[in-house]
Amino acid sequence: MMLGRITGHVVATRKDEHLIGTKLLIVQPILPDGAPAGQPLVAVDTVGAGIGEMIIYAVGSVASRAAQHPDAPVDAAIIGIVDSVDCPRAGGL
Repeated sequence: MMLGRITGHVVATRKDEHLIGTKLLIVQPILPDGAPAGQPLVAVDTVGAGIGEMIIYAVGSVASRAAQHPDAPVDAAIIGIVDSVDCPRAGGL
């Protein structure tokens, strides 16, 4: 699982039949301190996340398990909305 922030949404009027009814969101991967960490990606929303929220997402074969349909072609799925992150700085350990 990885941390990300929702930065936008994707509208696709034509998509795989197993993705009909799903919400697609743009996720910016982030570090625990909120700094960007990599390229944005598109993920299926399984938890009702919104723009600006910090989320937890999964990628790869485990992401497809979170989708509504087990045969959906999903490579990234939003699986949680983060309330808070408590992560001491490395220098303070």
